[in-house]
Amino acid sequence: MNISITARKFKAHESLKDFINGEVSSLKKYNDDIMNADVILSYQNVKDSIKKVEITVHVPGQTLNAAEDSDDFKKSISSTVDKLSRQLQKLKTKRTSHRND
Repeated sequence: MNISITARKFKAHESLKDFINGEVSSLKKYNDDIMNADVILSYQNVKDSIKKVEITVHVPGQTLNAAEDSDDFKKSISSTVDKLSRQLQKLKTKRTSHRND
């Protein structure tokens, strides 16, 4: 799986990139056909700095997308990966139920 990380208006630390690679790589257990994943990190510097994470996962014939905002990048990344794991599980059950019909 190819993982591309884009940080808008800042430079992401290596530790954050390693965390992202670990979390997104864990999606492989739900679907082995994931071709690539695009991770976009951005933040808004208002009263409470809001960290936003968008992850787009490409599987054959479909593109899955999830986004999350919070006050910490690691929280946002974990929540987004959880959303994508649910989407991948749902996609897998749809595919297996169509095979059984």
